[in-house]
Amino acid sequence: MSVSANDPQTTAKTNEYYLTRQSQMESNVRSYPRKLPLAIAKAKGCWVTDVEGNEYLDCLAGAGTLALGHNHPAVIESIQETIASGLPLHTLDLTTPLKDAFTEALLSHMPGGQEEYCLQFCGPTGADATEAAIKLAKTYTGRGTVISFSGGYHGMTHGALAMTGNLSAKNAVNNLMPGVQFMPYPHEYRCPLGLGGEAGVDALTHYFEDFIQDVESGVTRPAAVILEAIQGEGGVVIAPTKWLKKIREVTEKHNIVLILDEVQAGFARSGKMFAFEHAGIEPDVIVMSKAVGGSLPLAVLAIKRKFDSWQPAGHTGTFRGNQMAMGTGLATLNTIKSEKLAENAQTQGDYLQAEMKKLQQELPCIGHVRGRGLMIGIEIVDERQAPNHLGAYPADSQLAAEIQRACFENKLMLEKGGRGGTVIRLLCPLIITREECEEVIKRFKKAVSEALVTVRGA
Repeated sequence: MSVSANDPQTTAKTNEYYLTRQSQMESNVRSYPRKLPLAIAKAKGCWVTDVEGNEYLDCLAGAGTLALGHNHPAVIESIQETIASGLPLHTLDLTTPLKDAFTEALLSHMPGGQEEYCLQFCGPTGADATEAAIKLAKTYTGRGTVISFSGGYHGMTHGALAMTGNLSAKNAVNNLMPGVQFMPYPHEYRCPLGLGGEAGVDALTHYFEDFIQDVESGVTRPAAVILEAIQGEGGVVIAPTKWLKKIREVTEKHNIVLILDEVQAGFARSGKMFAFEHAGIEPDVIVMSKAVGGSLPLAVLAIKRKFDSWQPAGHTGTFRGNQMAMGTGLATLNTIKSEKLAENAQTQGDYLQAEMKKLQQELPCIGHVRGRGLMIGIEIVDERQAPNHLGAYPADSQLAAEIQRACFENKLMLEKGGRGGTVIRLLCPLIITREECEEVIKRFKKAVSEALVTVRGA
């Protein structure tokens, strides 16, 4: 039985009706409905409509999955063509002409193309691909330890969660993957060393190199270093070019597999196809999910050929042959190129950042604005308190939560992240227009003003 937004029985129901039913039928683990309490009836482009007919401007985009927004014509056409073609929808890792075309197209975006990289199709989530990347690094090197970074996010499986910085989910689960060593990640606004600026970046750059080479570090040489060139869930924190280049240099020198997690930042979101491209480096393994499937479940590794040390069936997964996702992924890649969406991400992202920085002068609770392309973070602070020695004010998690709620009331959907959930994050579809960006700013400003009244009374 299908459910249609035009069904009289459906349209008669309210958001509360569906939310109540799901709270009764679904696990307590659900998260987004608690912050974005709506039941979606339909969506198009950057807009979502709930069952009550309210329209929301979507700056969440499936946590970055919907590069082309909702129901893009190219995606819908691809789905229809795949269904009409007679292709099986499920193929394990068996070959089809569609898979061949998608593989060739995706490899063309890798540094050096298919001469340098090959692809591994994993289970359908980013965490599946992260697990595969770590297993591959251990297989290739024969070593067992991994270096990850504070603020990083790599998924919710045992291995991926072990390499994730945030403690909220980790505290409840014992015996995660052993052998993970965390190191500090540079932060423009909240330098982990308390130095700030170039001094902080330089110190962290030297620290990483010295740590790897130090025979008294206490940590055996790792199999892999895994990181995000732009931390998403960690609060839109951008890796400095100097630091990334040094990590690439050191890992290459010591035969350590460098894994770049591009699950959220990849596919033109940062203004380039992949966020690591801003630093001019070539990872050994690239982790891809979210946008790679064109809104459908898919996860893929790009592996430098010298590191492809798998034996046949060394890592498998039932749903690694999602033909429909390969079709929509191919359509997405073609659309990103034909519609110059990397350029649009850069242009509209620059505009949004500039306007947010203007708001910062009017609304000093906006402590810091940062990002690349359409991956933007707005850190919410309590400017009434004294700043630290670097000029950073204490974070205000209560106000950030209220801003998210007020944004929703103003029909603007977005997410929080960062330490204590104090960073408002924008992950707009890459197709967003200037007019829609102006609407984002308008609604966000109104929401912040309303949240300030609610939380602080002024």
